[in-house]
Amino acid sequence: MDTQTLAAAGLPALGWALHGGLLRRRLATARRDPLTGLHTRAGWTTRAEHLLAKNVNALVLLVDLDDFKAVNDTHGHAAGDTVLNETAQRLTDWCGRHGIAARLGGDEFAAIVTNPDHTPGLFALRIALAEPVTHNRRTLRVSASVGHCHRDQLPVPLLTDALSAADASMYADKGHGRRNNTR
Repeated sequence: MDTQTLAAAGLPALGWALHGGLLRRRLATARRDPLTGLHTRAGWTTRAEHLLAKNVNALVLLVDLDDFKAVNDTHGHAAGDTVLNETAQRLTDWCGRHGIAARLGGDEFAAIVTNPDHTPGLFALRIALAEPVTHNRRTLRVSASVGHCHRDQLPVPLLTDALSAADASMYADKGHGRRNNTR
């Protein structure tokens, strides 16, 4: 075989290799929220199901920012983006090496922690999420409602059941009154 024939035969293989690399990158970015860098619902769900099934101490969290619409309406969407990014960072920091966080959409976040004893605790998370956020030299007061479910509260360790219990817990937390004031 001559060099030209070998080169012609190798071009389709090179094309498929490049195409495969592009698809892998697109899939990876589709599993990450472009604003916060957190996992998206799809990417997080797959990992969270696996972690919940394997870790008897797992803790599933849902976080919803209180009165987030008021931040966007009063200070603009750039301020809202700043609040979302800061919330994502605070949740990620709280999870540490023992968990993963996700932005489910809008102002809703989720996390799973495999060893909650190695986190600062839910009270500390609530305090961290209530720290003011600075945007354009303005201090924005924020707060979040946090719901949780321990794996041992579930008869069968299914993520859908854990999220449902965490959702009920989060709405009970919201029932304690709005803590956010964006003025």
